[in-house]
Amino acid sequence: MENLSSKLVKKVKHPVKIMQFGEGNFLRAFIDWIVDSMNKKADFNAGVVVVQPMPFGRVKELASADGLYTLYLQGINNGQTVKTHQVIDCLEDFINPFEEYQKYLDYAKSEDLEFIISNTTEAGIAFDPKDTDFTKTPNSFPGKLLAFLKARYDHFKGDVKKGLEIIPCELIDHNGDTLKEILVQLAEHNHMDKAFIDWVENANRYYNTLVDRIVPGYPRNEDKELWNQLGYVDNNMVVGEIFHLWVIDGKTVKDLETKLPTAKAGLNVLFVDSIKPYKERKVKILNGSHTCLVPVSYLSGIDTVRETIEDKQLNQFVLDFIFNEVVPTINIPRDQMDSYANSVLERYGNPFVRHELMSIALNSVTKYKTRILPTVLQNLEDLKHFPDHALFSLAALMVFYRGKRGEEDIKLADDAWALDMFKELWADFDGSKAACGKIAQHVLSLKSHWEVDLTKYDGVLEFVTDCLYEITSTSMREALAKQVK
Repeated sequence: MENLSSKLVKKVKHPVKIMQFGEGNFLRAFIDWIVDSMNKKADFNAGVVVVQPMPFGRVKELASADGLYTLYLQGINNGQTVKTHQVIDCLEDFINPFEEYQKYLDYAKSEDLEFIISNTTEAGIAFDPKDTDFTKTPNSFPGKLLAFLKARYDHFKGDVKKGLEIIPCELIDHNGDTLKEILVQLAEHNHMDKAFIDWVENANRYYNTLVDRIVPGYPRNEDKELWNQLGYVDNNMVVGEIFHLWVIDGKTVKDLETKLPTAKAGLNVLFVDSIKPYKERKVKILNGSHTCLVPVSYLSGIDTVRETIEDKQLNQFVLDFIFNEVVPTINIPRDQMDSYANSVLERYGNPFVRHELMSIALNSVTKYKTRILPTVLQNLEDLKHFPDHALFSLAALMVFYRGKRGEEDIKLADDAWALDMFKELWADFDGSKAACGKIAQHVLSLKSHWEVDLTKYDGVLEFVTDCLYEITSTSMREALAKQVK
């Protein structure tokens, strides 16, 4: 079989309107799919130049296929199993700036270019004081972008109309605002002209974003089978779920909405005044329920998210946690909340995604603090409601960090202080309720981590102690049976 290329699949030529930093699975299954959808359904007519942010990446592989790749979208939509595939053809050019720095800077002269989009991982938006020589490729993503903006500023002689729409998709809070701050900081660090710094700040427009789509990536275990079905070899194939959500805010977000015809293309893209409630919704419901179910499900003998949802008892536990404890804490209309929560549960049951619980378990002690603790505190303080499912999960997490599932060792991965703490706490455990109380007391009162002493809330210490005793003296299943009525 031949490799996928424009010889096999006709490619439509588009003017390059978007520079994209990153060439990984997520961007290709999310952003590039969105661009492709707008091209095909809303006459957007935009091509993408892909910039490889690290010295090693996929731009050569993508270029060898003329920018074409097959995207599989599969999952459950409104109760129906869906599996579709399409060839994405919006990628027009490819740059490794470590080898093609001048080509990269030359794009700054483009009249067609309007947008910068990035996903360089959470660590990508960071200030690097070593980025001081812009005659060669800067190390950091902000350094590369600053060099590009300087080249654009110089070429267009500071024309404020030549600023760009800058839309980072890295998973950090206030990603657009943070990127802007770092660009200014880096420019000041290098003693650049004040006029240029003003142009960076004011001629370009920065947006905060929230992205949501599970992307398993390259279908390694079934690629040969898929190639036979497609009739060509595609080493850049990518698989994503059906669900997608892109939330964007910023001072000029309404202007951006007129430039991106997402609604016309039928896409789930929201242009909003504040991203905060949507971020809170995702973190608390999607990420929070993940973290909540992991220790409970795993110690119940379950290995994946899908199996959790297919298990009647565990499914009920997750449902009760989401609808009784999480949803009431979020300031979004209830119908929207219910709709989102139901979509999350539908996604969890995706038959095409094997989401291993142990892949979610990494750094669970910190994840509990960021994803679930706000829900616990809001229930206790504001709603005067006892969040027994969230606290049961915390007790389960303590048992999980004992490092055993029956006779099987659990490969724990967390900060050293957390692993050391639990190792010491469980070392002399004698199975008594008093020993459970000692563990619960220590963990719940850990202000250095939680930033609050959870034992000060009525009933919390007693409840967690009881849960620990039930789990350790009987089994997770028996303890869960008392929790799920």
